[in-house]
Amino acid sequence: MRMSRLFSQTLRRAPGDAEVVSHQLLVRAGFIRQLAAGIFSYLPLARRTMTKIENIMRDEMDAINGQEVTMPVIHSADIWKETGRWYQIGSEMGRFFDKNGRDMVLAMTHEEVVADLVRKEIQSYRQLPAMIYHIQTKWRDDPRPRAGLIRVREFTMKDSYSLDADWDGLDKQYRAHYQAYFNIFNRCGVPAVAVGSDVGMMGGSMAHEYMYLTPIGEDTLLLCDGCGYTANRQIALFQKPPATPEDALPLEKVATPDTKTIEDLTKFLDIPTAKTAKAVFLVATITEGTEDVEKFVFAVVRGDMDVNETKLANAVKAKALRPAHEEEIVAIGASPGYGSPIGVKNALIVVDDIIPDSPNLVAGANEDGFHYLNVNYGRDYRADIVADIAAAQEGDLCPHCGNPMKTSRGVEIGNIFKLGTRYTEALGATFLDKDGKEKPVIMGSYGIGVGRLLACVAEEHHDDHGLILPITIAPYQVHLVNLSKKSNAAEEIYADLQAAGVEVLFDDREGMSAGVKFNDADLIGLPLRVTVGDRGLKQGAVELKRRDGSESELIPVAEIVTVVQEKIAAMTAEIIETVIDVPFKE
Repeated sequence: MRMSRLFSQTLRRAPGDAEVVSHQLLVRAGFIRQLAAGIFSYLPLARRTMTKIENIMRDEMDAINGQEVTMPVIHSADIWKETGRWYQIGSEMGRFFDKNGRDMVLAMTHEEVVADLVRKEIQSYRQLPAMIYHIQTKWRDDPRPRAGLIRVREFTMKDSYSLDADWDGLDKQYRAHYQAYFNIFNRCGVPAVAVGSDVGMMGGSMAHEYMYLTPIGEDTLLLCDGCGYTANRQIALFQKPPATPEDALPLEKVATPDTKTIEDLTKFLDIPTAKTAKAVFLVATITEGTEDVEKFVFAVVRGDMDVNETKLANAVKAKALRPAHEEEIVAIGASPGYGSPIGVKNALIVVDDIIPDSPNLVAGANEDGFHYLNVNYGRDYRADIVADIAAAQEGDLCPHCGNPMKTSRGVEIGNIFKLGTRYTEALGATFLDKDGKEKPVIMGSYGIGVGRLLACVAEEHHDDHGLILPITIAPYQVHLVNLSKKSNAAEEIYADLQAAGVEVLFDDREGMSAGVKFNDADLIGLPLRVTVGDRGLKQGAVELKRRDGSESELIPVAEIVTVVQEKIAAMTAEIIETVIDVPFKE
């Protein structure tokens, strides 16, 4: 491709709203352009890279017996109503009416469509196991799109869906995907770790997220160097420091003026935070049948911990949580800043599982300026739900080996779910087993966002001058820069490289200085740069430079095609060496 014909242009400056490096560089290098919040056009350079990423995905899915299909972007809402997710998912789902007034859905995922296909196509155990996948556009109306391609509303995903007759089959396909995803990320040049995660709206019995560790990530991960335990903070477990055993003391009300926070309270009473009970007031949206209802949730954790809202939402089966308003807090008989479960009414009380074993805590008296001493679970109040609702923190002890854990930020670049029979039972997607008994097909679901993966490539591979793209997914392998004003050598090299199967972006633009051309080459970040200049041609040579290196070398014109091919092979081998077997971790 000649740059004089390329439908794109580089920019000296990034848009003012581009906060992260990947967004800045992908815009400046002419890969993407924003149409609206969270909605982007992918220009030719990005499209070529995304096609290569998608083909790597196809390679790895085909290698584990996947069959590619294409499922629609527009769904009838009927199948979403059959599974109940029409009622469970909030405003991020794109809903609309067709011209006949029927409810329709913009695809945010395809479990319902797969289950509908299964009930039409699968009748016998002889048709199982199977795995289908597609690469398709999705829509999620995220209220806070950010960071360029990291968090968007319209996006392309590779979804695959495993179909099995038994749970052992699901385990095998799940583990096959577990490894295949590491292969995909390594071949794209993005280091990833797999962490246990919340099943969320997908449901099922197990899930893993693949995380690219980066300070720009929105997810917080807990990592243990001792045993390798990894988990998203949403579900991370930890060993909670046990309370010192004590006999229950009499409940006592004391004045505690101006102590609305745990910090103020512990200073005033000169006690450790672990001797306090922290009250958190939330309102949960819970689906009952086909209707959404709001319920006041009074959550209690020990004062040395924080509430994990994902764990809490799972405990109460809420589709959403929001902070309670002051008037709602007062209505249940509590007091903001001085709340406890003692005597409250019309509230769903949820306590962390360490609370029943933590005697004589200090908790609010539900009266401004007063607290209770010696609050004991079971004697003074009881909960509707006792569950692990505490958030793991930096330094908390690993649930497996007891070593202190560290935290890291990460961007989710893929996820895998053991769905089980949630969708197939709802839609009647059954098969006849060997004994002629009807059973639901067992499903798994596996996804990777293509654009987000491209953004993470840019985050991982760049310097102060621009992108440094891996050879496996760069839009072109070679950036050919013509600086000669006297020779036709660049045109000949361009033709020779193309004839040899090398992908070339040829900077044939006239009237551009060498500095501009070199800056654009660095910005676009192709793996190899070949520069044709009159000074080198006098020696019968051209300059060859790796984008990830600092030194260039002169190569005889007659040898340039061969040397370029050797460099491409060597750089490809460097990537392939990173594709290794990864032990499966629960």
